[in-house]
Amino acid sequence: MDNQQEHLNALQDIRQMMQRSNRFISLSGWSGISAGVCALVGAFFAYNTMHRQGYYTTHGYSGKAIRGEYSLVSLINEPLVIIAAFTFVAAFFLAFLFTYIRSKKQNIPIWGITARRLLFNVSVPMLVGGMFILRLIQYNVEGLVAPASLIFYGLALINASKYTLNEIRNLGYAQVVLGIINCYAIGYGLFFWAIGFGVLHIFYGVFMWWKYERTDAIEK
Repeated sequence: MDNQQEHLNALQDIRQMMQRSNRFISLSGWSGISAGVCALVGAFFAYNTMHRQGYYTTHGYSGKAIRGEYSLVSLINEPLVIIAAFTFVAAFFLAFLFTYIRSKKQNIPIWGITARRLLFNVSVPMLVGGMFILRLIQYNVEGLVAPASLIFYGLALINASKYTLNEIRNLGYAQVVLGIINCYAIGYGLFFWAIGFGVLHIFYGVFMWWKYERTDAIEK
């Protein structure tokens, strides 16, 4: 009986070693929570900005559309672009910080072959999506910006899920579905954006913390 238990423990250790070598498993639930909070804060400021400019009223979306040709230089001074940029930087920094802290606790290098593969597979769909969204803005098709960002972000998560935790794939599917639904509710992109990048990230982060990090927190 003892020999059988020893074999089971050995197999479990081998499985964990293989998982660590093939997948980046140091993603923290707090990374998702912090990213979601940043997204909700950004959505709040974006809504206030759009409300002042007349895109949203007390009765909902006004139907007003942004008009005018944008160059890449003029986009830098656009308030909504500035808000989006600050939101992305804050979310990325906090997500990296919590992931770095967890990787140190697990004694796993944060920058290795698996991490580079993960970053590459996330970056390609997001860079393509970013260039596509810039063209949408330049051609005054702002109504598709939010659904496009959700869809491309979801595809990035799905593409990268084979190099990290499986739950990332489910989050990616949810983002894609939400983006497709948003395509049929043009004018309410900010609300879908807040749900996708804010609420879903928080729910995902809480779930991941509960599943993978709660035990470590209790032991302390």
